[in-house]
Amino acid sequence: MCRNIHTLHNFEPAATSDEVHAAALQYVRKVSGATKPSKANQAAFDEAVAEIAHATQHLLDHLVTHAPPKDREVEAAKARARSAERYATAASA
Repeated sequence: MCRNIHTLHNFEPAATSDEVHAAALQYVRKVSGATKPSKANQAAFDEAVAEIAHATQHLLDHLVTHAPPKDREVEAAKARARSAERYATAASA
């Protein structure tokens, strides 16, 4: 999976439409192999992003969980700690 696409489900506050769009954009970029499409492909690229964002939002709206929602700040702090540990280990190796 693309590293820039983050889990959006079961967070408090819920994922915003901007976060859903960003995830869709990263997915389309990964699948197409292009970070910026040519003018000839721009319409298809934009349409794919919109459709995937719509499908993603539909999925998030319909997922059910019994787990309590995760706190974004706590999860971000955990991710920063994992990153610091990973890169500190890589630098000392």
